[in-house]
Formats: sequence, structure tokens, C-alpha cells
Amino acid sequence: MQRAPRRGLVSCLVCLVFLVMASTGARAQEEGPWLRVLGTAQDGGIPHAACTCRRCEAARTDPARRRLIASLALIVPGEDEHRRVYLVDATPDIRDQLESLRDVRDAPVGRVDRDPVDGVLLTHAHLGHYLGLAFFGFEAVSTTRLPVHCTPAMAEYLRSNGPWDQLVRLENIALHSHRVGEPFDLDGVRITPILVPHRDEYSDTVAYRFEGPERTVLYLPDTEPWRTWEAPLPDPASIFEGVDVAIVDGSFYSPDELPGRAVSAIGHPLMTETMDLLARRVGEGTLEVFFTHLNHSNPALEPDSDALKEIHRRGFHVLEEGQVFPLE
Repeated sequence: MQRAPRRGLVSCLVCLVFLVMASTGARAQEEGPWLRVLGTAQDGGIPHAACTCRRCEAARTDPARRRLIASLALIVPGEDEHRRVYLVDATPDIRDQLESLRDVRDAPVGRVDRDPVDGVLLTHAHLGHYLGLAFFGFEAVSTTRLPVHCTPAMAEYLRSNGPWDQLVRLENIALHSHRVGEPFDLDGVRITPILVPHRDEYSDTVAYRFEGPERTVLYLPDTEPWRTWEAPLPDPASIFEGVDVAIVDGSFYSPDELPGRAVSAIGHPLMTETMDLLARRVGEGTLEVFFTHLNHSNPALEPDSDALKEIHRRGFHVLEEGQVFPLE
């Protein structure tokens, strides 16, 4: 798995990895739907707001260490070469993330693209996952009835609270609610929202299962620790059944990362716990696991850290922006 670019041999290896990724992405564009990674950081981004820790300072001086907030794009080729593009979560970094999709969209020249994507899928109502919706409103892009896919609880929250209700009232967005566990179709990709436990102050929280013609990817950027999953929720391991690639919550590696704050109170599984949960599948080669939603405190962000070496030793990966995952 690639590391952040560095000098010398490591830098050359990184370039090679990205060339392979680009080649895979090109094949995906030719052959069928695929997912592209637009961001991999926890809601505060990297560098994190108002932080001078060594990782954030390194990201300020070295652009290769920066990470946008966790998001994906689902990209589906059309018969007329028009690609359909769906954002998975609308983050505060949405301007840069829309910019990164210009190679798969036919944007108008010399003016604002009032139709920059074909829809948005939301996982939940936390800072890093839906604030970007505001950029589709009257003051910025000013879209017209942009489809926003979410749970009924999330739809009700957006419909009933400002400033999101203005997006609905002015028809900048059109809400499409889907019950958890009930699949829906977007241009031939079967998508299932899966209820997961999290701090649900304003809405519920879901993961998304993307089933293409050949491959299935699970996207689960936020959840409480696996030990807190209780009925009527499924057994945590069961949501990975039939999945080829899992992109999962990797906010924290160890419980002592945040001086003055208890990681246990914030509510995320440690990377080590996830590796224990999925060790058998990964060891068998039937599941690839990539960690996303990394907090700025996470030692796995450091290219030469013991944490990153252990992740790789156990057959797991840290997600990188620009990676693609073909669904065919």
C-alpha cells in the first residue's frame, strides 16, 4: 500500500503505485461502475482545525501529508459516454472534491456548473458528512432538485432545520429517503443502507453496501466500537459477509491518542479491534480492508510509524485519496 510521497527510492515506489492505481481506474472507466476515494480524514481534516501537533504541522508544510475529509464518489459510465457521478457524503472540503471530479464530468466552460453531480448519498448528520450540502444552495452552486439520498430520519432533520430546510424549500435539493436494509438502485448499482450505532444526536447513521455486476464494496466511515453492537443490530462480522472490499472507520489506532479526552467516550472502534474482528477473512484473502476517517492523532498517518507497519503486516491498508475500486 502506498505511503505519503518521500524523497529517493520511496518516492519512486509511490509514483509506481499511483500509476498502477491510475491504470486500474482507467480500466474501471472503460468497463463499468467504480468508486473513487475523495477524502480519508476525520471530520476536522488534516491538518486539523486549530491544531499544532506534529502531524498537522507536517501536513501544513508538505502537501503530500494533507488529507481531505472522508468521502467517496460513485461513478457509472453511460451508453452515450456521459458518466453519472454520485457523492457519498458532502463534506466541508466539497469544493476541492468537486474539482477532483472534473476529469469524469463534462463541465461547462466559463461559468458555474449548476449540475456538478447527479446525486448525493448521506451517511449521517455529523460535521464532516453533510455540511457540504450548503454549497449546493442559493449562495453558491444553486442546483435544481439535486437528488439527496438518505434515511427517513435524516430527511426529516434536513426538512425541519435551517439552513437545510431552505435547500428543500428553494428546491436546490430533492430528498429521497430509503429505509435501512432496503436496497435501491442507482444506474445499475444496488445500494443498501445498513444501520450502525453512532452518536445519533440529529439522525440515525448508516453504512452503504455497493453491489456492482461483479464486486461488492462496504463503506462504513463511522460507527461505535464493535462491542457496543446489540440487538436489533446485526452481529458486526455479519455485515462483511459477501463483501469483497470494506472501507471502514479507522479514526483511532490506540486509546491514548487524545490527551484530555477519552477515546472511549468519542465512540469509534480502534484499528486494532477491527483487525482482530476481520483477521480470518483478511488472512484467507476473501476480504480487503482499508481504513478511512483517520483522526489527526492517529499514528498510522506517519509513513514510518510502527502502527502503519503493523497494519501492513496484518494484511490491512490505510486508504489514500484517488484510489479506485471497480464494481465490475
